[in-house]
Amino acid sequence: MFDDEEEFNYGNLNEDLERFERSLTTGSFDFIDSDKLEIIIDHYLMQMQYSKADLAADHGIAYFPFNNTFKLRKAQAISAMGKLKEALNLLSEIEKMESVTAEMLLTKAAIFSQLKDSKRAIKYFKDALEVSEKEDRDEIFLDIAMEYENLNDYESAIGILKQAIKYNPKNEGAIYEIAFCYDQIGDYSKATECYSDFIDENPYSFTAWYNLGNAYSKIENWEKAVWAYDYCLIINETFSPAHFNLGNAYLSMEKYQLSINNFEECMRIDGEDGLALCYIGECYEQLENYDLAKHYYHRSIEFIPELPEAWLGLGIVSDLEGKTVEGIKLIQKAIDLDATNGSFYHVLAGAYEKIEDYELAENAYITSLLLDNANEEALTDYIEMLITGDKQSEAREFLASFEASESVKLIVNLLKANLLFLNAQLHEAVNLIIGCIAEDEERSREIFSINELLKNEPIIVNLFSKI
Repeated sequence: MFDDEEEFNYGNLNEDLERFERSLTTGSFDFIDSDKLEIIIDHYLMQMQYSKADLAADHGIAYFPFNNTFKLRKAQAISAMGKLKEALNLLSEIEKMESVTAEMLLTKAAIFSQLKDSKRAIKYFKDALEVSEKEDRDEIFLDIAMEYENLNDYESAIGILKQAIKYNPKNEGAIYEIAFCYDQIGDYSKATECYSDFIDENPYSFTAWYNLGNAYSKIENWEKAVWAYDYCLIINETFSPAHFNLGNAYLSMEKYQLSINNFEECMRIDGEDGLALCYIGECYEQLENYDLAKHYYHRSIEFIPELPEAWLGLGIVSDLEGKTVEGIKLIQKAIDLDATNGSFYHVLAGAYEKIEDYELAENAYITSLLLDNANEEALTDYIEMLITGDKQSEAREFLASFEASESVKLIVNLLKANLLFLNAQLHEAVNLIIGCIAEDEERSREIFSINELLKNEPIIVNLFSKI
């Protein structure tokens, strides 16, 4: 179609526009030749002045009935105004009179996309691909991929995007989309590979480095994420999203002062931000500077009064300062704002446990695990509370019925093994630990965090290659 007004030789465009718009006011239309009228319509379409484009197309149809370009432009204008069926009818009329062009197919595909009929949109985009000019194919590949994404068919989208990248290895949009698709199907290593390959060819693309950092963050490879964000900022030091995400990466690495520095730099560039202020509060909380932590949490709430993480932070600080009852009220405020966050209930459970309200603590632990059955720490803390409270049989029953996510099944077995050991069922405990070691020896060492006394049991210690 048309991409930029500079592609056209507009000549006296302003004068022609004035003549045409004067005719709309007076109702008396001065003759404008077809080429100039097409340019006027294209101008209106690019300026998103669809009603004027429609009126100009009507003049073209009236004065130049054998020039189907005006019907096509009318179809484009009215489809943008939501008159999709009327636009399709116009396209059908054109198809009966002349051979199909790439622009007609793209227009039809775009209409079906607006109708949320992605399957038909894909068909017409693919047909357009066959007859389009080479320089237009990059965008068509992306259009097809987006329709597959709308169908949640990420594998097919990846296949199309691979074709796009093969066609044009510098197609940055295709690189981003294919990485997004890999992200959606959980193949983060492929996402990082895509960005890395693109960077090999385009080492100064700061957005590619930024997205590579995001991909590494998804797999919690914080060192690599920091490396990628650093390169992004070497190229563009004022790109605030990289400072923000770098702050998050350093926070996850427990490098709190570096995290604070980056959140502050982000706000220096973009102005104060409630979320950045909240994360700075968390950093000071971890640094045990509770006065500054509360200061930043309160400032965060000034910007976003209903930010649950800031209220949670205030609750945790109150608990750490020995004001647990007050902290519970603040934690509950966070839960009121986000009742589906299992980790909030985990924090609440710990606070209730501290004031020895074990019934409410148990309710909070169970709610936490119902909301997030992959919360390994909540599960371990809950079982530890039951064991400490001499409720081993209840702990065994809970673990036997707990529908754990795949990621925590190994920890569930280690907790079961510890209960067997505490019940003097050493042989059964050993067999269970052997199975865990066969699956993942490094993670199986968690057994010694679950019960430090097991470090004094040679039969358990000797199961591991190195301790």
